[in-house]
Amino acid sequence: VEEQRARWERKRSRIAMELLETEHQYLEQLDLVVTFFVTILKAKGTLKPAVLETIFGPLESICSASHVLSFHLERGNLGPGLENFCQSLELYGHYAENLEQANKTLKEQLRKSKSFRRFKKLQETRPQFQGRKLEDLLPLPLQRLHQYKHFLRDLLENTSPDSAEYQKLAKPVKTVSEVSQWVQDIIHKRENSLQLLRVQKLLKGQKTQVLTPGRWYIREGWLLVVPSKGEELKRRMFFLFSDIFIATKPCHPLHPLNSNKLACQAVYPLHQCIVDKVFGHTQSQGGLLSLSFPHKTLLLMSSDQEDINDWYRSLTAAVR
Repeated sequence: VEEQRARWERKRSRIAMELLETEHQYLEQLDLVVTFFVTILKAKGTLKPAVLETIFGPLESICSASHVLSFHLERGNLGPGLENFCQSLELYGHYAENLEQANKTLKEQLRKSKSFRRFKKLQETRPQFQGRKLEDLLPLPLQRLHQYKHFLRDLLENTSPDSAEYQKLAKPVKTVSEVSQWVQDIIHKRENSLQLLRVQKLLKGQKTQVLTPGRWYIREGWLLVVPSKGEELKRRMFFLFSDIFIATKPCHPLHPLNSNKLACQAVYPLHQCIVDKVFGHTQSQGGLLSLSFPHKTLLLMSSDQEDINDWYRSLTAAVR
C-alpha cells in the first residue's frame, strides 16, 4: 500500500507539474489576444463595442480565470485551485456557442474595415506572435478544455480514493466532463448543419427541404436499385438522415445550370420502414437490402460486402 501511495504521489506531482507548464503556455497565448487586440481595440474604438464583444466573447474572463488557476497551481494548492476554477468553466461553453458567429463577424469586419485590416496585420507581425494569426488563437480555449479533461482525469486516477484530496478532485473532474460534453454537442450540431446545407446545395431546385430542425445527417453513397420487372439495375445516390431516406440521380452532364447537381427522385419517411438483409444472390460478394415502406418496397444492392453491411447497420439504427 505504501509503495502504491508513493507511486501515485510521484505520478500526481508529474501531472500537476505538466498542468502548470501547459497552463503558462496557454496563458501566454491568451494574453497576446487580450493585450494586443481586445485592450487596444477598446481604447482605439476601431470596432463598435457590440462587434468587439461578438468577436472575442468572454475571452477576457477566461484569461482572468486562468491567471487565478495558475496562481494556485504555482503555490501547490491543487484542490482549492481547481475547485475555484470550476466556477468559471461555464465561460468555455458560452465561448463555444459564440465561436461560429465570432469567425463570421471577424471575416465581415476584415472585408468592410480597412483600418481594422491594417491593425490586425500590424499586430500579427509583432515578434511575440511568432507568425500566428488571430484566427489560429481564437479556438485555443476549446483545445485547452479538452486538455483539462485529460489532466484532471489523470490526477484523479493517481489519487488515493480514501483521501480528502480525492473528494476535492472528484467535483472538478465531473464539471469539466459536463462542460466538455456541452462543447462537443455544440460542435456536432454545427457540423450537422454544415452537412445538411451541403446536401441541400447538391440537390436541384428547392422542392426537397433538407434543412429541417432536429434532423441529423447520417451517411450517403451510391447503391444499385433492383427493379421489380427484370429491367437493368439503376445506379442511384442515396442520402440517409435520422428521419428520411432520399433517392437521387445525377442531372444531365450537359445541363447549363445543374450539370453537377442531383435530382431528387423520392423521399421515404423512416418511421414506417422495415429493413431486411437479403442474401444468396452474389456468393457473398456484396449483398442485397430490402426496404419496405407502406406503398413501396426498395431492393438495394452493392457489390461491396462491407458497404452493404454498413448501410444495413445505419438504416436499422436510424429506423430504430
